[in-house]
Amino acid sequence: MKLKTRIVIAFFTIILVPVLLTAVAILGFGNYQLRSMKETYGISGEDYGSLANSVQFLSRLTIATHDKILEKARTDGPELESEAYLSTVNNELYGKYSYILARRGDKLIYNGSGKDVSEIFEHLPEYGNFDSTLDGGVYLGGEVQALVKQIDFTCADGEPGSVFIITSAEAVIPQVRSFAFDMMITIILILVCTSAVLTSWIYRSVASPLKKLKAAAQNIKEGNLDFTIEPDADDEIGELCMDFEEMRQRLKITSEEKLQFDQQNKELISNISHDLKTPITAVKGYVEGIMDGVADTPEKIDKYIKTIYNKANDMDRLINELTFYSKIDTDRIPYTFNKINVNNYFNDCIEEVGLDLEAKNIELAYFNYVSEDVVIIADAEQLKRVINNIINNSVKYIDKPKGYINIRVKDVGDFIQVEIEDNGKGISNKDLPFVFDRFYRTDASRNSSKGGSGIGLSIVKKIIEDHGGKIWATSKEGTGTVMYFVLRKYQEVPVDE
Repeated sequence: MKLKTRIVIAFFTIILVPVLLTAVAILGFGNYQLRSMKETYGISGEDYGSLANSVQFLSRLTIATHDKILEKARTDGPELESEAYLSTVNNELYGKYSYILARRGDKLIYNGSGKDVSEIFEHLPEYGNFDSTLDGGVYLGGEVQALVKQIDFTCADGEPGSVFIITSAEAVIPQVRSFAFDMMITIILILVCTSAVLTSWIYRSVASPLKKLKAAAQNIKEGNLDFTIEPDADDEIGELCMDFEEMRQRLKITSEEKLQFDQQNKELISNISHDLKTPITAVKGYVEGIMDGVADTPEKIDKYIKTIYNKANDMDRLINELTFYSKIDTDRIPYTFNKINVNNYFNDCIEEVGLDLEAKNIELAYFNYVSEDVVIIADAEQLKRVINNIINNSVKYIDKPKGYINIRVKDVGDFIQVEIEDNGKGISNKDLPFVFDRFYRTDASRNSSKGGSGIGLSIVKKIIEDHGGKIWATSKEGTGTVMYFVLRKYQEVPVDE
């Protein structure tokens, strides 16, 4: 569940749940309080409005007594002057916070409270000022705070009289207070519990993944990338965990690549150092031979000088290869693309390569199956580097008394395909897929003896791919190897007029 959805649910929950629970609580407590008050005070017909309106409820407490006195006033008014009768009625009001006052003319003839009621007596309504048939009563405020019900009657001698049912409003019945207090506590508990549950729910949905992310950040800080982060839920924080896991994987790959790169650089330095040391040693030896007079004939001197020249060329090639490798590593190979006629280019190239191979007693055969007008877009210098690197690699591992290299240029639809075949030692099936990888060595001891930095074929692959082509190889151990690469033909695109 998305975090946004959780927040929306929490928003509506914190509004609706307290309202619903409060309504249920009111119904429950209200029913209980109404039953309790009906049983305690002997009243009936109460509803929830009575609980909210204490004056109304207090009025209901004395309705039966009011009706009884009213009936007596209609049938036998003088009886209401009887202290015995009034005491009997007054006793019925015990426990209902009410008592009887009786007035004859303007004199108090009965006080059922047993206390001084002079202040209340002064505020009692005059005879005839109240409809005796109503049971609602009159509320006296100020310092009196009482509900007064008045029943007027006529005394035996015709003098006006009134009986008053006084209900103290200050002594609101405990059940009404208890109900209000219970409801207040209940609402507070509902709000606290609802907030606690929602807070816990949202906190657990956030705290657990944050704890994982904190532990992951600590591991990364300490350089430990060998762990995984599993998201707990499909939400925004879960997506953050997935992004964090992806970052960890990339960091791990980068770290491993850096270690591999550092190792390869060390290996490259070692290889270059070894490969430079060999021709330098040879050059030093031949120069000492000339200086010491070992080369005592013009023929020997000429041979020594040619050997020194060849070794110097080897060192120059190694240095150029190292320089070019640094450009590959920073992806800054300089290309100058031009339209190149395939036949003309390869004819010149083969002529140059043939002279070097002839000097090494290696036979070169060239076969061109491409039309005279076929053109490609390529960098002539870098494409020459490709051909030279492949041929030099082939020459390095030709182990037959009579070596040969066959070069074939073919037309394969929208591409030209170049094949360079040798009769060298060949490459095993397990090594063949990796021969174009940087620094990959099929035979470390063999490479050490033959020389080479281990980056020649990786340079070839990079150049061909930058030309939009593809390179691969086939080989059979003991027989030889064939290197293939393809380049797209240049085709004029007609312009609609």
